[in-house]
Amino acid sequence: MMHMEDAIDGIIKLMSAKPEQVKVRTSYNISSTSFTPEELEKEIQKFKPAFKISYQSDFRQAIADSWPDSLDDSEARLDWGWNPKYNFSSMVQNILEGFKKKLLTVTE
Repeated sequence: MMHMEDAIDGIIKLMSAKPEQVKVRTSYNISSTSFTPEELEKEIQKFKPAFKISYQSDFRQAIADSWPDSLDDSEARLDWGWNPKYNFSSMVQNILEGFKKKLLTVTE
């Protein structure tokens, strides 16, 4: 999982890198965080203690199960300075703050 701001920042950093910094000519991996639904529930509960999560896997779970458990982004970090701004906790906090602002705007 990656915060959209980090994904955009990664694209901009790669596109802005000097040609000699881009040593991989096929593709770079960039990664950020990984979590389970249960971990997400616990993190949200830090801000909203009554929050409960419920879900049911569908056909997309098979797609997700085929993905690797992690991506090695060390080349992007070394070559052109990739580093995500958000970790799991700060991503959840930022998204919840965004929801709060959006809800305030809708209710005004």
